[in-house]
Amino acid sequence: MSGYGKASWALYWQTLRDVFLGMLEKPMWLLLIVSLCVISMVYVHPSLWDLPIAVIDQDNSHASRALIRNIDSTANVETQSYNSLDHARRDLLQRTIFAIIIVPVDFEKRLLNGQNVTVPVYGDATNRLANGQIQKNLSLAYQQLLSEYDGMLLLQSGFSIEQVKILLQPIRGETIGLFNPGVSYPAIVFPGLLVMLLQHSLLISCVRVSISLRETPQGSPPLPVYLGTLSALIPIWLFLSVIFFILWPWILGYRQDAPIYLVLLLTFPFLLTVLGLGKLVTECLRSVEMIYLTLAFITTPVFYISGTIWPPQAMPEWVRVISSALPSTWATKAIAGVNQMGLPLHNVYKDIGMMLLLGVIYMVLGILVGMLRNKEFRYLIQRIKRLFSL
Repeated sequence: MSGYGKASWALYWQTLRDVFLGMLEKPMWLLLIVSLCVISMVYVHPSLWDLPIAVIDQDNSHASRALIRNIDSTANVETQSYNSLDHARRDLLQRTIFAIIIVPVDFEKRLLNGQNVTVPVYGDATNRLANGQIQKNLSLAYQQLLSEYDGMLLLQSGFSIEQVKILLQPIRGETIGLFNPGVSYPAIVFPGLLVMLLQHSLLISCVRVSISLRETPQGSPPLPVYLGTLSALIPIWLFLSVIFFILWPWILGYRQDAPIYLVLLLTFPFLLTVLGLGKLVTECLRSVEMIYLTLAFITTPVFYISGTIWPPQAMPEWVRVISSALPSTWATKAIAGVNQMGLPLHNVYKDIGMMLLLGVIYMVLGILVGMLRNKEFRYLIQRIKRLFSL
């Protein structure tokens, strides 16, 4: 190695060491862990349990009581008896209950006579998750009651127990949990949310560092100093990824299949891609105020189109193109696939390759934009002309 190469290498490691130790002395990045703790407080209970609903029994029959018992036995619903619809509506408006069920008069009589029965249900549709869980449980309770009555009528008509089972349930479905079995809404959303936290925080940090280096009295720093400063961010965010993807999901009780080294192996190319994106953002904006405003406005749209909330296959084609250009889209798919679904590493090679490709594209575009804004293309063209003239 030449003397210049040794000096550059030593300058790189010296810069990396100094910046890394400086970040350890002032660990502002630990605020990400505080942010994670605050966000997770919402999901202390990973599932919606015992949602209070009002039940007004106007029939007071064996069938109506059986329906209420079936509803109350579901895991997500807790029934509360009401005598007055006005009282129930007042509590619904005050958000102390989530729905109102009215079992009508002659419910059992119409049920036994094979007539259509309407069970009015008033729900709070502003809370879509709770409302959906209640609708699902009410449907299951009603179907269970119908199956019991149909089975009783078939047995009275001379059918055997096995024949009744076949008639009432000719096809038995089996659900095999692949992605976070024991389905939990936060367990499904969390991988994408954690990837977005890492992406957003690292993007702000690397852009802030790049602008700070550019604003030094010496102007643009040497390449070893620039690379060493950015490289010092990687160990910090790798440590954060262990907390985000391993330690914290374990505390919350979410399923995890990947060992620590595999999570780090998937996180490392993602961090490199974000650093490349940071180079492009820095050269395009070149202002701390503009960068903070821009990132604040685009974080939520990026989270929605990254495939965490809505599958990319259901998006319009042009939205899918934008989604495919985001590091978080491929990182969420790879990390969730390996850590939650138990996929082997070779199944996410494409996702890793796309992250690395995006990182190279972002870095090249950032360099070209920087050269264009610094008017270095003219100087480069002049040098090429001089070489050809010789």
